[in-house]
Amino acid sequence: MNSLFKALNDETRRQIIELLKDKDMNAGEIADRFQISKPSISHHLDILKRADLITSEKKGQFIQYSLNTSILEDLLSWVLTLKK
Repeated sequence: MNSLFKALNDETRRQIIELLKDKDMNAGEIADRFQISKPSISHHLDILKRADLITSEKKGQFIQYSLNTSILEDLLSWVLTLKK
């Protein structure tokens, strides 16, 4: 759970999640939306993958990233249990 909160604690990573909410994208497509280096985007993608917030699949020469909605559903369910 700590890696999940660490991943969500960064504005760039939250923006990446927002992008992937609309459609699957490769790293280059994601990087084109930001004013930071491609290695920095790769670092953010790695953190999101380790937190299980996104998944990746090799398609040809590119890696396609997708939002893992099941982990978000689990997080939301957990948060709702805190409300009494």
